Amino acid sequence: MTLSLYNTLTREKSEFKPLDPENVRMYVCGPTVYDFAHIGNARPAVVFDLLFRLLRHEYGEKHVYYARNITDIDDKIMTRAREENIPIEALTERTTRYYHEDLEALGVLPPTYEPKATEYVSHMLELIANLIEKGHAYEADNHVLFHVPSMPGYGGLSRRNRDEMIAGARVEPASYKKDPADFTLWKPSTDDQPGWDSPYGCGRPGWHIECSAMSHALFGENFDIHGGGIDLVFPHHENEIAQSTCGRGGNYATIWMHNGFVQIDGKKMSKSLGNFLTVRQILEDKGVSGAVARFTLLRTHYRQPLDWTDAAVKESENILKKRFEEIADLPEDESYPVPDAFIDALKDDLNTPAAIAVMHGLKKEELAGALRFLGIQKRQQPTTAENAPTDAEIHNIIQKRNEARAAKDYATADSLRKHLLTQGVILEDTPGGVTFRREAGL
Repeated sequence: MTLSLYNTLTREKSEFKPLDPENVRMYVCGPTVYDFAHIGNARPAVVFDLLFRLLRHEYGEKHVYYARNITDIDDKIMTRAREENIPIEALTERTTRYYHEDLEALGVLPPTYEPKATEYVSHMLELIANLIEKGHAYEADNHVLFHVPSMPGYGGLSRRNRDEMIAGARVEPASYKKDPADFTLWKPSTDDQPGWDSPYGCGRPGWHIECSAMSHALFGENFDIHGGGIDLVFPHHENEIAQSTCGRGGNYATIWMHNGFVQIDGKKMSKSLGNFLTVRQILEDKGVSGAVARFTLLRTHYRQPLDWTDAAVKESENILKKRFEEIADLPEDESYPVPDAFIDALKDDLNTPAAIAVMHGLKKEELAGALRFLGIQKRQQPTTAENAPTDAEIHNIIQKRNEARAAKDYATADSLRKHLLTQGVILEDTPGGVTFRREAGL
């Protein structure tokens, strides 16, 4: 069976034909590192990690290159650093470290490249200069803006009309714009803001130009797959196409893939609704294992909305517990076979529900191979009855953790929680205090 993928650009599913089978390239938009990653951020990381695994299976590990960027310069970052009264670099380094820890817990492989926006400013300035020279961008009031009417095909990805695009981009009126839809490529920085010298004055890049510059620097004018969440179709990815094709030429990305939204109990995730869930909260406060969280994210087809509920998480936990019990007597081995039917399901536009259905009734070795391919593994260091901590020992550690948290010694508190986690003990922070439960193997 050939690999078929749905392309947001064409609105069709078609056979994937890489530009160069020995140099398969995928770029996925990563996080803006100012806060903990939420479960919505985790979904594209897990989805495209699985696609990365599938591409490596099909074309060989040495022939697949995956870039997932880090946005480490942004107004949200500047605001948060100012609120915490810390240098921007300290905030971005800390938040990037948290992001890596969360993704590791979810079984996400490191990408081939992880470019940081601040390391590619010279590439952004070069692209901006090209756009100005070709008549697609202009300087105004210390800004540089992309002139949307200069590109006849603008809107081809999102397929929105002009009024919808202006509304969707939340365009703020500015007297210096030639057209209300024009968007910022470069903006001025004040003395207390990060800035780079440029022909347009000391300033910093707009968000959209960053991915265009980084992807070009790593993959050239044309590459195979560009991915991200559905919320990025417009304006971010639409603007990437405009900048890249007008400034560099070429077709940019051949296939555009987007995962659906994550909802919480049927509602849009929002801090104002009190249902905003970070990966860290799910893993630590709710005591969900990384394997269960990853499996929950994969049980729904990536293009469909995903409803994150306690019931769905519990169902995932029960399914995996049964699967792991089936292979409990198998030694750890990375060479277990992966059945063709399982791979064929994934090759049909990453159809994870169909692939998971295939796992029912598989031979032990094939089940172990399928789980490993999905990135689903049991917790290490399973606790046995002989070395399991007693209730009194657990309560003693909980007390020490409470004392550390009261003293704002979060590093020690987190270390104590992780110590119990390795022994199969899950802590749950509730309004009535800290409770615990024991979990075997997941």
